[in-house]
This record gives sequence, structure tokens and C-alpha cells, in this order.
Amino acid sequence: MVHLFRTSLGVMALAAAIVGFGGGAQAANGPFLAHQALYDLSLVKSRSNSVNSARGRILYNFTGNACEGYTSEFRQVSELDSGEGKVTLSDLRSNSWEDAAGKSYHFKIETRMNEADAGRVDGSAERDGDHINVKLKLPAPKTFTLDGKIVFPTEQIQRIIAAAKEGKSLLELSVYDGSDDGQKVYNTLTVIGQPIPADRATSSDPSTTDEHMKSLKRWPVTVSYFDRDAQQKEGEQTPVYAMAFELYENGVSRQLVLDYNDFVISGAMGKFDVKDSKPCN
Repeated sequence: MVHLFRTSLGVMALAAAIVGFGGGAQAANGPFLAHQALYDLSLVKSRSNSVNSARGRILYNFTGNACEGYTSEFRQVSELDSGEGKVTLSDLRSNSWEDAAGKSYHFKIETRMNEADAGRVDGSAERDGDHINVKLKLPAPKTFTLDGKIVFPTEQIQRIIAAAKEGKSLLELSVYDGSDDGQKVYNTLTVIGQPIPADRATSSDPSTTDEHMKSLKRWPVTVSYFDRDAQQKEGEQTPVYAMAFELYENGVSRQLVLDYNDFVISGAMGKFDVKDSKPCN
């Protein structure tokens, strides 16, 4: 498996948070929407001619509330054609739970490429004062600690929404989501554009025409992910990948663009269903 596509599988675990819900240690400024979304993937461009075509789908489910925590179920099936009969089929499945206070995070990630055996990551992370305790079951039992300033994926999105509402244009965060081998930490730089009014004309998709979404404003957001270890060792400032999207104030995202440096993939929302959600008592 080519390294870049391996990286793309890692980022899609993060995308499970990006395309869905944000909640975190800081108080949320409004309700977040339980929903299911389907995104159709296609190749935008290949900068090095390493990929001739790409297609696939992301199916994302989000449920939960501030009392019970939030569950994200995510699946991405992708096919990359690099020419000369070289086609890579991948299947990524991710299931995670995070409490509303950003203190506990549980995750299971399974990646399968072509006919190879599936790679699995299974673990949990608990915030304890000024550090985070991580306990992995798979790919091998291991425990280690992380800096307490690191955030989990849903808190990352909550902070982006909070920064957007405050009119901020830049946000730097270190994020742990359990992707790769369960030991990866990414430094992120988020650039937030001017808010898009709810009534501004735009290309339509199921999110813009849904009654739950019509009155909500959104922001154009780009999040660049940097390998924290590579920066520490080499001073490297080139992002591993970047994600651009329009982020609604209720946590839903549309018009995904995933940039892996050598190639760029878009994710157009093909289906959007609001799910019943019981209130937090």
C-alpha cells in the first residue's frame, strides 16, 4: 500500500469527527444535530499523476447528548486507480465515543486494503489533570501518557465552532484520535473564513435544503494536519494533509475537500437524514 493512501485512511478517522459533531470541554453554544450523512468521493486533481481516478463513499452516523456522551459510527469505502492496472480498494470502519466534557475517549478503527488482513486499533484515553492516560488493546497492548493540552476530535470541532462564533480566523490545536497505530498526535492549524449567511445562494445539497439547516449560518474552514513528531525531529512545516469544508453552527459539514498533497479528493453530500435525539435531562 502506497504511503499516501495509508495516510488518507488515517485522516478519514479524523474526518469522522469533522463531518459530524463537535462537543467538548468548553460549554457548547447550541444544540448539535444527530444525523446520518452520505458523501460521494471523487478525484479533483492529481498533482504528480500518481492517481488516475478515485471514487468511493463515506457513511457517517452521529448520536448522543451531553449527558450520555456522543457516538460516531463511520465507514469509508474507496477505490484508487494509479494506472497500469494498479487499483487499491480500501474499507475503513471507525466507531468512537467521547464524553461531553472531553475527558474520556474510546475508539475502534479497522482498515482493510485489497485482500490483506484488516489492521485494527482498539483503545481508550482518559484525561487526568495535566496529562492523558492512553490504554491500547490493539494493535498491541500498551499504555502511555500524552500532554493534557491535547484535545480529542469532538472537542476539536467544538473549539473551531466557538472560535468561529467569536470572529477568530486562526486556531492551533494538538489532536489525538487513535488513528494510525493508536500513538499518533497531530498538530493542527485551522483557518476560519467569514461566516456565510443562511440565505446566501449556493450550490444545493441535502443539507442546504433541509428544514433543520435553512436558518443556520456556516463558515468556510480549512484544517491542516502536521505530524507532531516530524516537526519536533526535523522542523518540518509541510502538512501531511489538509481538509476544507463548510461547517454549520450545529456541527454538520458540507462540501468536503481532502488534500493529500499529491492528489485531492472531494466529498459531495449525497444524502442527509436528521435522526431522533432524546433530550439531556
